[in-house]
Amino acid sequence: MSKSLEGRLALVTGASRGIGAATARALGAEGAHVILTARTAKGLEEVEEAIHAAGGSATIAPLDLADGDSIGRLAQAIGGRWKALDILVLNAAMLGTLTPVAQIDAKEFSKLLTLNLGAQQALLAAFDSLLRGSADAAVLGITSSVGAFPRAYWGAYGASKAALDTLLLAYADEMAEISKVKVAIVDPGATATTMRAKAFPGEDPATLKSPEAVADRITAMIAEGFKTGTRIRVDA
Repeated sequence: MSKSLEGRLALVTGASRGIGAATARALGAEGAHVILTARTAKGLEEVEEAIHAAGGSATIAPLDLADGDSIGRLAQAIGGRWKALDILVLNAAMLGTLTPVAQIDAKEFSKLLTLNLGAQQALLAAFDSLLRGSADAAVLGITSSVGAFPRAYWGAYGASKAALDTLLLAYADEMAEISKVKVAIVDPGATATTMRAKAFPGEDPATLKSPEAVADRITAMIAEGFKTGTRIRVDA
Protein backbone atom coordinates (compact mmCIF):
# COMPACT_ATOMS: atom_id res chain seq x y z
CA MET A 1 0.00 0.00 0.00
CA SER A 2 1.53 3.32 -1.09
CA LYS A 3 2.16 6.08 1.42
CA SER A 4 1.00 9.66 0.89
CA LEU A 5 4.52 11.16 0.81
CA GLU A 6 6.36 8.32 -0.90
CA GLY A 7 9.40 9.53 -2.82
CA ARG A 8 9.38 13.05 -1.39
CA LEU A 9 12.33 14.72 0.32
CA ALA A 10 11.80 16.65 3.55
CA LEU A 11 14.04 18.83 5.71
CA VAL A 12 12.99 19.46 9.31
CA THR A 13 14.87 21.87 11.55
CA GLY A 14 14.93 21.52 15.32
CA ALA A 15 14.28 17.82 14.76
CA SER A 16 15.97 16.42 17.87
CA ARG A 17 12.94 16.82 20.16
CA GLY A 18 9.42 18.14 20.56
CA ILE A 19 7.36 19.18 17.55
CA GLY A 20 10.34 18.89 15.20
CA ALA A 21 11.10 15.31 16.19
CA ALA A 22 7.43 14.31 16.06
CA THR A 23 7.01 15.90 12.63
CA ALA A 24 10.10 14.13 11.31
CA ARG A 25 8.75 10.78 12.51
CA ALA A 26 5.31 11.47 11.02
CA LEU A 27 6.74 12.47 7.64
CA GLY A 28 8.96 9.40 7.64
CA ALA A 29 5.98 7.19 8.42
CA GLU A 30 4.24 8.54 5.32
CA GLY A 31 7.18 7.62 3.09
CA ALA A 32 9.22 10.84 2.90
CA HIS A 33 12.99 10.66 3.25
CA VAL A 34 13.63 13.06 6.10
CA ILE A 35 16.78 15.11 6.65
CA LEU A 36 17.02 15.95 10.34
CA THR A 37 18.85 19.02 11.60
CA ALA A 38 19.52 20.30 15.12
CA ARG A 39 22.55 21.06 17.27
CA THR A 40 22.25 17.88 19.33
CA ALA A 41 23.57 14.84 17.45
CA LYS A 42 22.39 12.35 20.07
CA GLY A 43 18.80 13.52 19.84
CA LEU A 44 18.91 13.39 16.05
CA GLU A 45 20.28 9.86 16.14
CA GLU A 46 17.41 8.76 18.36
CA VAL A 47 14.84 10.24 15.96
CA GLU A 48 16.63 8.69 12.98
CA GLU A 49 16.58 5.28 14.67
CA ALA A 50 12.86 5.62 15.39
CA ILE A 51 12.15 6.46 11.75
CA HIS A 52 14.21 3.50 10.52
CA ALA A 53 12.57 1.16 13.05
CA ALA A 54 9.19 2.15 11.65
CA GLY A 55 10.30 1.31 8.13
CA GLY A 56 11.15 4.84 7.00
CA SER A 57 14.38 6.51 5.91
CA ALA A 58 16.24 9.51 7.28
CA THR A 59 19.57 11.31 7.27
CA ILE A 60 20.93 13.37 10.14
CA ALA A 61 22.80 16.65 9.69
CA PRO A 62 23.88 18.11 13.04
CA LEU A 63 24.49 21.85 12.73
CA ASP A 64 24.02 25.20 14.43
CA LEU A 65 21.60 27.29 12.37
CA ALA A 66 23.01 30.44 13.94
CA ASP A 67 26.13 29.75 11.88
CA GLY A 68 25.09 31.03 8.46
CA ASP A 69 27.89 29.19 6.67
CA SER A 70 26.59 25.84 7.91
CA ILE A 71 23.25 26.42 6.17
CA GLY A 72 24.98 27.03 2.86
CA ARG A 73 27.08 23.90 3.25
CA LEU A 74 23.98 21.84 4.03
CA ALA A 75 22.18 23.16 0.95
CA GLN A 76 25.20 22.37 -1.19
CA ALA A 77 25.38 18.82 0.18
CA ILE A 78 21.67 18.19 -0.37
CA GLY A 79 21.76 19.73 -3.84
CA GLY A 80 24.65 17.46 -4.74
CA ARG A 81 22.56 14.38 -3.96
CA TRP A 82 18.98 15.37 -4.80
CA LYS A 83 17.46 17.51 -7.55
CA ALA A 84 14.69 19.01 -5.47
CA LEU A 85 13.46 19.62 -1.92
CA ASP A 86 9.75 18.90 -1.53
CA ILE A 87 9.13 19.77 2.11
CA LEU A 88 10.79 22.33 4.39
CA VAL A 89 9.61 22.57 8.00
CA LEU A 90 11.05 25.63 9.76
CA ASN A 91 10.67 24.59 13.38
CA ALA A 92 13.92 25.51 15.16
CA ALA A 93 13.64 28.47 17.54
CA MET A 94 14.70 29.73 20.96
CA LEU A 95 12.44 31.20 23.62
CA GLY A 96 14.85 33.56 25.33
CA THR A 97 14.14 35.21 28.66
CA LEU A 98 10.58 36.33 29.34
CA THR A 99 11.06 39.88 30.57
CA PRO A 100 9.68 43.42 30.18
CA VAL A 101 10.63 45.12 26.92
CA ALA A 102 12.66 47.74 28.76
CA GLN A 103 14.79 45.00 30.34
CA ILE A 104 15.50 42.85 27.27
CA ASP A 105 19.17 41.94 27.16
CA ALA A 106 20.63 43.23 23.89
CA LYS A 107 23.02 40.32 23.38
CA GLU A 108 20.35 37.69 24.01
CA PHE A 109 17.89 39.56 21.79
CA SER A 110 20.42 39.59 18.98
CA LYS A 111 21.00 35.85 19.39
CA LEU A 112 17.25 35.19 19.43
CA LEU A 113 16.67 37.19 16.25
CA THR A 114 19.60 35.48 14.56
CA LEU A 115 18.04 32.05 15.09
CA ASN A 116 14.32 32.81 14.98
CA LEU A 117 14.47 35.15 12.01
CA GLY A 118 17.87 35.46 10.34
CA ALA A 119 18.46 31.71 10.08
CA GLN A 120 14.96 31.19 8.67
CA GLN A 121 15.65 33.69 5.87
CA ALA A 122 19.01 32.02 5.26
CA LEU A 123 17.29 28.64 4.93
CA LEU A 124 14.78 30.01 2.43
CA ALA A 125 17.56 31.63 0.44
CA ALA A 126 19.78 28.55 0.49
CA PHE A 127 17.03 26.12 -0.51
CA ASP A 128 15.03 28.37 -2.83
CA SER A 129 16.30 26.76 -6.04
CA LEU A 130 15.77 23.24 -4.69
CA LEU A 131 12.24 24.12 -3.59
CA ARG A 132 11.49 25.56 -7.01
CA GLY A 133 12.78 22.33 -8.50
CA SER A 134 9.94 20.40 -6.84
CA ALA A 135 6.66 19.76 -8.62
CA ASP A 136 4.79 20.43 -5.37
CA ALA A 137 6.92 22.04 -2.66
CA ALA A 138 5.60 22.84 0.80
CA VAL A 139 7.21 25.25 3.27
CA LEU A 140 5.74 25.32 6.76
CA GLY A 141 6.92 27.74 9.43
CA ILE A 142 6.12 27.16 13.10
CA THR A 143 4.93 30.35 14.74
CA SER A 144 3.29 31.40 18.02
CA SER A 145 0.13 33.26 18.97
CA VAL A 146 2.25 35.95 20.66
CA GLY A 147 3.47 36.95 17.21
CA ALA A 148 -0.07 38.01 16.27
CA PHE A 149 -1.36 38.92 19.73
CA PRO A 150 1.37 40.62 21.82
CA ARG A 151 1.58 39.66 25.48
CA ALA A 152 3.42 41.24 28.41
CA TYR A 153 6.94 39.86 28.92
CA TRP A 154 6.86 38.02 25.59
CA GLY A 155 8.09 40.99 23.55
CA ALA A 156 11.37 39.53 22.33
CA TYR A 157 10.05 36.12 21.30
CA GLY A 158 6.78 37.57 19.98
CA ALA A 159 8.62 40.13 17.87
CA SER A 160 10.72 37.39 16.28
CA LYS A 161 7.63 35.36 15.41
CA ALA A 162 5.73 38.38 14.06
CA ALA A 163 8.69 39.10 11.79
CA LEU A 164 8.89 35.44 10.75
CA ASP A 165 5.20 35.46 9.81
CA THR A 166 5.75 38.53 7.61
CA LEU A 167 8.82 36.97 6.01
CA LEU A 168 6.97 33.74 5.20
CA LEU A 169 3.90 35.48 3.78
CA ALA A 170 6.10 37.69 1.62
CA TYR A 171 7.89 34.61 0.30
CA ALA A 172 4.51 32.97 -0.36
CA ASP A 173 3.43 35.99 -2.41
CA GLU A 174 6.71 36.03 -4.33
CA MET A 175 6.45 32.34 -5.21
CA ALA A 176 2.75 32.30 -6.07
CA GLU A 177 3.05 33.16 -9.77
CA ILE A 178 6.48 31.79 -10.59
CA SER A 179 6.70 28.37 -8.93
CA LYS A 180 4.88 25.46 -7.34
CA VAL A 181 6.16 26.43 -3.86
CA LYS A 182 3.37 26.80 -1.30
CA VAL A 183 3.87 28.35 2.14
CA ALA A 184 1.88 27.91 5.35
CA ILE A 185 2.21 29.18 8.90
CA VAL A 186 1.38 26.78 11.72
CA ASP A 187 0.60 27.96 15.26
CA PRO A 188 0.80 24.77 17.36
CA GLY A 189 -0.99 26.31 20.34
CA ALA A 190 -0.39 24.95 23.84
CA THR A 191 1.72 21.82 23.35
CA ALA A 192 3.71 19.67 25.79
CA THR A 193 7.24 20.67 24.77
CA THR A 194 10.43 21.58 26.59
CA MET A 195 10.03 25.20 25.49
CA ARG A 196 6.48 25.32 26.85
CA ALA A 197 7.65 23.86 30.17
CA LYS A 198 10.30 26.57 30.41
CA ALA A 199 7.73 29.29 29.80
CA PHE A 200 5.08 27.80 32.12
CA PRO A 201 6.98 25.80 34.78
CA GLY A 202 3.92 25.19 36.95
CA GLU A 203 1.76 23.81 34.17
CA ASP A 204 0.76 20.14 34.06
CA PRO A 205 1.93 18.80 30.67
CA ALA A 206 -0.75 16.12 30.86
CA THR A 207 -3.33 18.84 30.22
CA LEU A 208 -1.71 19.81 26.92
CA LYS A 209 -1.80 18.30 23.45
CA SER A 210 1.19 16.18 22.45
CA PRO A 211 3.78 17.15 19.83
CA GLU A 212 2.48 14.18 17.84
CA ALA A 213 -0.92 15.87 17.49
CA VAL A 214 0.73 18.89 15.89
CA ALA A 215 2.92 16.66 13.72
CA ASP A 216 -0.12 14.76 12.46
CA ARG A 217 -1.80 18.03 11.44
CA ILE A 218 1.30 19.23 9.63
CA THR A 219 1.68 15.92 7.81
CA ALA A 220 -1.98 15.90 6.80
CA MET A 221 -1.69 19.44 5.45
CA ILE A 222 1.25 18.45 3.26
CA ALA A 223 -0.35 15.22 2.05
CA GLU A 224 -3.73 16.80 1.29
CA GLY A 225 -2.40 20.08 -0.06
CA PHE A 226 -3.11 23.62 1.10
CA LYS A 227 -3.52 27.11 -0.31
CA THR A 228 -0.34 29.14 -0.14
CA GLY A 229 -0.44 31.80 2.55
CA THR A 230 -2.56 29.60 4.83
CA ARG A 231 -2.26 30.17 8.58
CA ILE A 232 -3.70 27.57 10.95
CA ARG A 233 -3.80 27.01 14.67
CA VAL A 234 -3.75 23.47 15.99
CA ASP A 235 -6.39 23.29 18.70
CA ALA A 236 -6.60 20.54 21.30
